[in-house]
Amino acid sequence: MSYEVLLLGLLVGCANYCFRYLPLRLRMGNTRPARRGATGVLLDTIGIASICALLVVSTAPEVMHDASRFIPTLVGFAVLGVSFYKTRSIIIPTLLSALGYGLAWKIEVIL
Repeated sequence: MSYEVLLLGLLVGCANYCFRYLPLRLRMGNTRPARRGATGVLLDTIGIASICALLVVSTAPEVMHDASRFIPTLVGFAVLGVSFYKTRSIIIPTLLSALGYGLAWKIEVIL
């Protein structure tokens, strides 16, 4: 592995960490406002947006290479969206979408 790839990974990781940590740290002393503004809504949706982006980036090459992966990917997206809508958490939907993708892929292989 070349040092440029490692440096880029560290830089992106640090930027991602700061992007998630600093807004929480800066608001630590403030009380939660009664009305959420655009920033609050944006920060609340970052989790689901990042998981969807990772899902698209990681599955797009496989779907383009092997069309049989389309249905499991679609199942993963559907489970992610529905479970996030129901729970408003990101941990459970992430795990459920991975499980849904795996089960749909396994069922498709069996059939």
